[in-house]
Amino acid sequence: MEKVKVGMVAGEASGDMLAGLLLGGLQANQVAVQSMGIGGPHMKAHGFDAWWSYHELAVRGYVEVLRHYRRIVAIRRTLRERLLADKPTLFIGVDAPDFNLDLERDLRANGVKTVHFVSPSIWAWRPERIEKIRVACDHVLCIFPFEVAIYEAAGIPATYVGHPLADIYPLEPDQADARRQLGLAGDGPLVAILPGSRTAEIKYLLPDFLAAAQRIRDMKPDVQFVIPAAPRQHSRIMQGLAHANMIDQDWIHVVEGQSAAALTASDCTLIASGTATLEAALARCPMVIAYKMPLLSWWLTQRKRLQPWVGLPNILAERFVVPELLQDDVTPDRLAAEAMRWLTDSQAHEAACTAFRASHETLKMDTAKVASHAIQKVLAS
Repeated sequence: MEKVKVGMVAGEASGDMLAGLLLGGLQANQVAVQSMGIGGPHMKAHGFDAWWSYHELAVRGYVEVLRHYRRIVAIRRTLRERLLADKPTLFIGVDAPDFNLDLERDLRANGVKTVHFVSPSIWAWRPERIEKIRVACDHVLCIFPFEVAIYEAAGIPATYVGHPLADIYPLEPDQADARRQLGLAGDGPLVAILPGSRTAEIKYLLPDFLAAAQRIRDMKPDVQFVIPAAPRQHSRIMQGLAHANMIDQDWIHVVEGQSAAALTASDCTLIASGTATLEAALARCPMVIAYKMPLLSWWLTQRKRLQPWVGLPNILAERFVVPELLQDDVTPDRLAAEAMRWLTDSQAHEAACTAFRASHETLKMDTAKVASHAIQKVLAS
C-alpha cells in the first residue's frame, strides 16, 4: 500500500497528544501514513519524523513571542522550504494558529491540501482570523460543538470531531484507584497544584499557589497536596518549593507527570488556565483557574477578548461554573478562599461535578475515528 505523505506541526504538549491520537486513528483505519515536521513523543510513537521538537514553539504571550520571534520565523521558513521541496499530499496544523495558519496558506497556494485541527478561538478573541483561515485551510476539525456553525456561516468546510481527552477520561472517575496509583491512599482532603507546563507560567503562578497551599493547610491541617510535574519542569518545581521553604514538607507530594491521576485523585485543584482545566473537569475535580502574564501581554490580550470566561469548563457551560482569578486577582488569599469553598461546601462541589459530566458527554465522540474519517474525505476530494 502506498503511503500518504503528511506534514504536521504540533506546537506544544497538548498538540503533540492530539496529533498522536490523530495518527493512531488514521492507522487504525488502514491509512498508511508517512508523517514529518514538528512534534513530540506521542507523534513519534506512531512513526512521526520530528525535524524539530514542539518545545521550539512552546511560547505564549505577546512579549514572550517577540523575544523568540526571529528563531521561530526561521524555523517556519526552513520547514516551508523543506515541505515545498518534497510536497506532502496533506498538511495538518495542530493548534498553534499563529505559526500554522501562515504556513498552511503558503502550502495551500502551492497545491498542498491543508487541514487545521483545533479551531483557533475566534469565538473568544481575534475574530478577524476567520479570513486568514478561509485562505489557509481546506478543512477545519473542531473540538467544540458550537464552532461548526461559525465556519458554516463563513463558508469554510468544518467537522465537529469531539475532544480526544473526553475519550481518554472515563465517565465515572475512580478517585480511590487514582490515589493508590500515586501512593496516596486514603480519604483525606487532597488538592492538586498545576501551575502550567511552560516556564513563564510556573514563574508567575507557582509562588502564589504554594503560598495559598500554606494558607489552606493552616485552615485545614489534614489537607495534602500533590504536584504533577512535567519532566522538563521538575527541577523548576523543586526550586520553587525550596524558595518557599516547603521542600521538606511531608504534606506536599511531587510526582513525575501523572496529571490525570493527580486530578482524578484530588478534591479540587489550583490550576493554570489552558487545556489542563478541561482535564480537571473530565476528572470531576472542581478548580480555581488562575493566570498571570507580563503586563503588556495582558493589556493586549484583554483588548481583543470577546467572552467573560477564559476557562474551558466555563466556556462550555456558558457560565461561571468555577472561579477564575486573573492577573492582579491572583493572590494567595483569594486562591485559598476559593479552594476552601470546594473543600467545605459539598453542594457546590456536587453541582460543579454535575456540570462537568454534562460537558463530558457532549465532547465524547471517538475523536480519533471521526477526525480520521474527515481527513480521508479531504484526501479523496
